[in-house]
Amino acid sequence: MIGPPSYPAKAVPGESLVRFLSVRLIVSLIIAVAGVSLLFSYHQVAVEKRGLKRDLSKRAEVLAESLQDSVEPLLERRSHKPLQRIVERFGNREHLTGVAIYGDHSEVLAASSAIPAELMSQISVVKEAIVSNGGRGDFVKLGSTPVHVYALPLHVNEKVTGALAIVHDTSYIETRGERVWRDSFLRVLAEGAFIVLITLVIIRLSVEGPIAKTAQWIRSLRTGRTVPRPEHTDLELFRPLTKEVTNLAASLEAARAAAEQEAQLREAGESLWTAERLSVHVRNKLKGSRLFVVSNREPYQHLRKGKSLEVVIPPSGLVTAMEPILRACDGTWVAHGSGDADREVVDANDSLRVPPEEHKYTLRRVWLTKEEEEGYYFGFSNEGLWPLCHIAHTRPIFRAGDWEAYRKANEKFCAAALEAMADTEYPVILVQDYHFALLPRLIKQKRPEARVAIFWHIPWPNPEAFGICPWQSELLDGLLGADLIGFHIQSHCDNFLETVDRALECRLDREHSAVNRKGHLTYVKPFPISVVFEDAGRIAVEDEQDNSAVRAAVLRELGVEALFLGVGVDRVDYTKGILERFAAIERFLEKYAVYRGQFSFIQVAAPSRTHIKRYYDLLNEVEAEAERINWRFQTGKWKPIVFLKRQHSHQEVRRFYRATDLCLVTSLHDGMNLVAKEFVASRDDEQGMLVLSQFAGASRELRDAVVVNPYNTEQTSEAIRYCLEMDPAQRSARMRRLRQVVKEQNVYRWAGDLISQLCDIRPEQRLPSAEKVTDHSAA
Repeated sequence: MIGPPSYPAKAVPGESLVRFLSVRLIVSLIIAVAGVSLLFSYHQVAVEKRGLKRDLSKRAEVLAESLQDSVEPLLERRSHKPLQRIVERFGNREHLTGVAIYGDHSEVLAASSAIPAELMSQISVVKEAIVSNGGRGDFVKLGSTPVHVYALPLHVNEKVTGALAIVHDTSYIETRGERVWRDSFLRVLAEGAFIVLITLVIIRLSVEGPIAKTAQWIRSLRTGRTVPRPEHTDLELFRPLTKEVTNLAASLEAARAAAEQEAQLREAGESLWTAERLSVHVRNKLKGSRLFVVSNREPYQHLRKGKSLEVVIPPSGLVTAMEPILRACDGTWVAHGSGDADREVVDANDSLRVPPEEHKYTLRRVWLTKEEEEGYYFGFSNEGLWPLCHIAHTRPIFRAGDWEAYRKANEKFCAAALEAMADTEYPVILVQDYHFALLPRLIKQKRPEARVAIFWHIPWPNPEAFGICPWQSELLDGLLGADLIGFHIQSHCDNFLETVDRALECRLDREHSAVNRKGHLTYVKPFPISVVFEDAGRIAVEDEQDNSAVRAAVLRELGVEALFLGVGVDRVDYTKGILERFAAIERFLEKYAVYRGQFSFIQVAAPSRTHIKRYYDLLNEVEAEAERINWRFQTGKWKPIVFLKRQHSHQEVRRFYRATDLCLVTSLHDGMNLVAKEFVASRDDEQGMLVLSQFAGASRELRDAVVVNPYNTEQTSEAIRYCLEMDPAQRSARMRRLRQVVKEQNVYRWAGDLISQLCDIRPEQRLPSAEKVTDHSAA
């Protein structure tokens, strides 16, 4: 009777995995054990040989010294026969080949019969002993026999007249070494075989079943089927693995849901901006081209910490906004290489792929000398343009040498950017900030088809103020090489257009906020920058503490007892109004004594540009003012101002935001001020209140903040009291509206709007002929 055909059994994925892992593990163990055996045996042999040689050298030295007293009188009388009898007497000792006696010219006078005289004359150590008048020993070969020779000089009337040589056969050392090598190797090899055997037994008895079950479970997850984790006692051995796989499955499911939701919302024409949406949006806008970002600050910095290399991400909202774009389109970021180990990691083109753990885009570093950095960055940019553009009553300083350094630095960054984009058709370039006012024109002159935008992160003053700059025409002409110029708010755009109107020959279209200069069209638009807004759930998962617990921890760490807390977070800069803030706090405590002992203000003060005299002096002024106010009011464990003079991480600053009742932003002039938005974004409890300067760009958006004039000390002090005594329901409602603004107008939306408008610009666009023409030559 013929039965049904038989087929080979199909291997279970887990069993195949076990076999594969078992083979690899066995091979690895065998190699490891063999390697350990060899190393251990080699070490044992080396130690044994060193010990035997050391003992032999010592015996030879003792024997030579004992014979010296007997040989020297006979050598003085030139009695060769007695000398021969002495050397023969010692010829039959263990491992002793013989003894030889030499004259002062290294000639052999007497030698044991076991040592051929012709071979003994070749021993160089005897000559060395005679010349140096000291004992000498060496391991050499006499013919094919390995020996140890120890030579001791002989004296007659304190004069060297010859030498005594003790010769030992050392072949027994090699024999002993071979025996130790063999015994050690066999012993360790046996132990290794035993270890391999025990490991195999453990794998078969304890691992095979759990791995098979885990493999089946992973396969189910990979194919999209949601199945519970296998319940098996042995599977607990793999608890870390199963936990990670479970988290991965949850992440994949969340990603699928988020992608589907994003697609639906995009289809409906509305959605919150996320890093993922920004990536897709920019990729679609670029249409296969590439994005190039130019900034002074680099997104990754390499620093040398002792012998190790450390990668540091400088705190920057710009990095947060630009990274998703560059990752999405494999772009290039051109920046100043300021890390002390930056040169160690770049290739021949001064470039490297970043991020370090997942290469997504290129960082092209530009090198500046100390003199160039001093003139371009600290000089013209921060002693000239910075105070020029901020109405904070600090006189700008303009030096011809700084201007020359600024111009050359812009040319150097231009050369690097052009080199990076050499193989890219229709590149898109986004230039960042006041350090590169000349760069748009320089790029356009070489690559007219490129689309170039520059975002000016600081205010633009009125035309009269900007006219102070001796090189205003060159700066304006350089900026107008861009296709798009971005500012934070509309009033800065208006000031820029008015400045251009007065300083240059150009055609303006105020309706469309555009300038036509030498046939090139430049749009001037507001793009209010923002921060990343993280939902409450994500913050809770990361911090694992509610805000009350964070508050208690902060007070404990600072060693302060207070019922109410305020916070300010700033670089120590004269535009931030820190002294005005302290004056308002002092006035608040003068007027409302009930808050003494109850209200403390945490000032996070990051030192900045301190080798510029104005900044160095300001840091001392601010610290001295905090000490003065504390000296006036401090009692016990309470003090009004906690002054923290150092750089703080984002995580540290966010703890202060969450722990405090109010945040004071008292800028005397600020393009935007992201501290205000960071404070709002961190308050997932919808508590806390923001006191915001009317001179910060953020006050145009955050209308539910308590807006003050920081020069008005009385008004600011009253704002502090008002926030502390505000009805909780009103405070919560205002914070909820503030958070909604930051959530909708986040940093990803800023980047998306900026890139969208730049990519939508076409080089052939021109203004209509009816636009106004300003002819300064006619005037």
